[in-house]
Amino acid sequence: MSTELAPIAVITVTYSPGPYLKAFLDSVPGATTLPTHVVMADNGSTDGAPEAAVGPGVELFDTGGNIGYGSAINAVARHLAGRRQAGEINDEYFVVSNPDVVFDPGSLDLLIDAAQRWPRAAAVGPFIREADGSAYPSARAVPTLSNGIGHALLGGIWADNPWSRAYRADSDMSSERPAGWLSGSCLLLRWDAFEQVGGFDERYFMYMEDVDLGDRFGRAGYQNVFSPGAQITHAKGHAAGEHPETMLPAHHESAYRFQADRLTGPLKSPLRVAIWTGLKLRSLIAVANARLRNG
Repeated sequence: MSTELAPIAVITVTYSPGPYLKAFLDSVPGATTLPTHVVMADNGSTDGAPEAAVGPGVELFDTGGNIGYGSAINAVARHLAGRRQAGEINDEYFVVSNPDVVFDPGSLDLLIDAAQRWPRAAAVGPFIREADGSAYPSARAVPTLSNGIGHALLGGIWADNPWSRAYRADSDMSSERPAGWLSGSCLLLRWDAFEQVGGFDERYFMYMEDVDLGDRFGRAGYQNVFSPGAQITHAKGHAAGEHPETMLPAHHESAYRFQADRLTGPLKSPLRVAIWTGLKLRSLIAVANARLRNG
């Protein structure tokens, strides 16, 4: 493809990403024949890695503090609006990715090819390999009340419980297919669909914002498409492992928010209270266990 084409934006949210960031940035050029413009939405890094990475085609955008993942993506989307209107940024697609991702060669081009095959796809996601080479189940059904809360409450202590099995039931990782939602660790998104649904819900600090976005895409008549031909490697959860006192409560609060938004009205108030109480207790236990593991 011609380098005269407008570059596709690649937005990554940084929070002291360390050496992961360099590996991420080094992998971007080989992932697509399109020119790219990487924007690092920095949520308060203290390790100097984002500042050191600034260069041609790599921009640092200071969000003003740790405002959360979805809020940081939205802030950059607003930041790029003028450049999109001026034709300086690709106005059809953009990419959101964690900075601990490494793209396989050609992977972004394959995501774009898939988006063109699925014209109603608002989001297209790749096959995600964990650091140990195993597949991460990144394309799942939207959680229901029973399997979503059952998985959230028991998944960490009883891996094979029936609710977690149901939550993971839509886990075919071998074929290109629509899914209820796709992992936000790496997504190709259509600008028009993203804007139509209002972007990420900024009430989610971290976690479940991708589930919520996928669900809202589906409710708006779009599709979320898993495309396993495109592949990446993801060092999943390094931020959560380093900051459990922040990330674990955020995970549980997001799980509550997702269900509470779908269980509205006074008649369902007791159910919302029960969900909040159970998740709050589980969050306290999870943080205590993480502190014990970390000494």
